[in-house]
Amino acid sequence: MDALNSGDISWMLTSSALVLLMTPGLAFFYGGLVKRKNIINTIMSSVFIMGLGSVLWVLIGYSLSFSGDIGGVIGDLSWFGLSGVDSAAAGPFSATIPNLCFAVFQMMFAIITPALITGAVAERIRFSSLFVFVAVWSVIVYYPLAHMVWGGGLLQKLGALDFAGGNVVHISSGISALVLAMIVGKRKNHDKATYHPHNIPFVLLGAALLWFGWFGFNAGSAGGANFLAVHAFMTTNTAAASAMLSWMLIEKLHGRKPTLVGASTGLVIGLVAITPAAGFVPIWSSIVIGALVSPICYFFITVVKPRFGYDDALDAFGCHGVGGMWGAVATGIFAKASINPAAKWDGLAFGDWSLFLRQLVSIAATIAVAVVGTLIAVWIAKLLTGSIRVSAREENIGLDNSEHEESAYPAFNGMDN
Repeated sequence: MDALNSGDISWMLTSSALVLLMTPGLAFFYGGLVKRKNIINTIMSSVFIMGLGSVLWVLIGYSLSFSGDIGGVIGDLSWFGLSGVDSAAAGPFSATIPNLCFAVFQMMFAIITPALITGAVAERIRFSSLFVFVAVWSVIVYYPLAHMVWGGGLLQKLGALDFAGGNVVHISSGISALVLAMIVGKRKNHDKATYHPHNIPFVLLGAALLWFGWFGFNAGSAGGANFLAVHAFMTTNTAAASAMLSWMLIEKLHGRKPTLVGASTGLVIGLVAITPAAGFVPIWSSIVIGALVSPICYFFITVVKPRFGYDDALDAFGCHGVGGMWGAVATGIFAKASINPAAKWDGLAFGDWSLFLRQLVSIAATIAVAVVGTLIAVWIAKLLTGSIRVSAREENIGLDNSEHEESAYPAFNGMDN
């Protein structure tokens, strides 16, 4: 029997705490970008998932994601309520940490993933509807994808790679965000009003917390305090730095001055892009991955979104969906089996098409699951709560007041930006 390693357990518990910190970090990042009359609602839309996601994960989430196998799509309920999940012996997902430790780490991913979706529908979705949507979406989208990619399901058997959540976290949430935004519709006067973030320091605070927590997200996905964690730590930081600089350069080339919102956005999408690749690609390639994700996402945010007219309020699709897809593709280009033997083939840059094609299949499968699952989750949310969008009056006075009867700025009357 493999022996528990206290160093690996310590690192995994620390990584779990780091990943949990990312959700309030995301709340501040999103909160700073919205109108001041909606900041409480925007922050709450992430924070409540820390409660809901945790309870769901303990009851059924971990079991459906990682126990058993039903058709390669989802697990079973043999670990319902974490019954039988051992905390005193190593395995089955790591040779040096117990099953319960792995469950703790994976729980934090299940919390932040649906929180990413909320940015697309900020300032106009009814809180009760969002609550139901997140619960249903977690069960029919997140848990099946976690099983298919990491729990022994179809995509893992196919040989597709996702080190820390390109498919499971970012593509799934980004695609779902786009579908949900199109269903909910545009914000009132969205096409007429000039929009400005109300608290840019909050945006940086959130981005900084995300960057900090992302080391647990990616380096923790190595499964222990080992060489792969060190490698993933460096690729993660390098891609974030490269993407930040790339975004600033784009702003300069477009005749604008470098902005703090732009730098914050750039570093976040750099983290998104490297997530599926962090433990598979050479360190030098993380510079390329980060440098290219900024122009790709910038194009979708500034050209594609206006062209098609959807209101992805905080660019959840433009950043996480598009950035995640580029990261999955980049994994298929730059991965090397010599870095991580979990990769059965080298990437396209090293002369092999096998992994690259499997990455494309995994992206398509993730998109299909996210689209269908989102439509079902919206239907159930409407069935249980009625209209999923607030009224025009409620939107006008702000969701902080109409949905929570709170104000972040009590002296503010709530009737303008």
